[in-house]
Amino acid sequence: MNTPNTTFGAQTPIPVEHPTIPVPVNRRRWWIHLALVCGYLIIAGAVGWGRNSNHSPALTHTVSGLLLVCMLELLFFALVMSLALISSGASRDDLFLRWRGGFLPVPLGIGYSIALRIAVAITMMMVAFIAIVSRVMSPQSLHQFSLAHRPEVEVMVDVSAMRHNPFYFWIVLTLVSFVVAGLREEFWRAAFFSGLRNLWPQRFSSRGGQILAMAVAAIIFGMGHLAMGPVAVVLASLLGFGLGAIIVMHQSIWPAVIAHGVFDATSLALLPWVQELLRNAQHALGP
Repeated sequence: MNTPNTTFGAQTPIPVEHPTIPVPVNRRRWWIHLALVCGYLIIAGAVGWGRNSNHSPALTHTVSGLLLVCMLELLFFALVMSLALISSGASRDDLFLRWRGGFLPVPLGIGYSIALRIAVAITMMMVAFIAIVSRVMSPQSLHQFSLAHRPEVEVMVDVSAMRHNPFYFWIVLTLVSFVVAGLREEFWRAAFFSGLRNLWPQRFSSRGGQILAMAVAAIIFGMGHLAMGPVAVVLASLLGFGLGAIIVMHQSIWPAVIAHGVFDATSLALLPWVQELLRNAQHALGP
């Protein structure tokens, strides 16, 4: 026969679990956070336009200049993001900063970089196919358009320096690709998303809402590449959406950081060869 748990003849009371009361969001502080995050991209884009008008690469053509520019870029980014995080009090989970799965994010990032490159290539081929089938463009005009509006990577790095200076080459493939590009841009994406989710939780807290937020971030991210031309904007938007989807899938920025770094490093490593190939193609087409 079961008897109730008693102490000195009295039945022990069952503890009552009280519902957790959510901490109210200080919307004003999160608005400041979001304004700073968006303002950073606007300022960075304006600086890129200024450098493009001077016809000089953003990352200069010397190793010392490259390191100085990288340091200044990272310091400015750290300053703006620190102000944003101090304002909002964003947590590590808000920013998807948890490293999950031991060593797994590394091979995942490498695999995702390959998948992203294939997905972007297939998407661009489908667009080209539709343009030709619908007779919007002929194969010849499409080829000329792709050559005339290719991403102007020269506004970012000095291709000649990459070809002739091994130190410059490896700094671009490591520090620039994985930190200045990969870590900085994925951290920006997470900070932007955290602002949307805390200001409009009903819209952006669900998995579908997170994908929508990352799509918005991808468009804004793509517009930040206007200095490199319209094709670069489209490519950056497609890449940004894929990287955002990786963050949402893993609830962590690190697979996306590694995927972004590997994507940029392999692209930049092939840049001197691709530039020579495009130059030969333009000569073959004539003036």
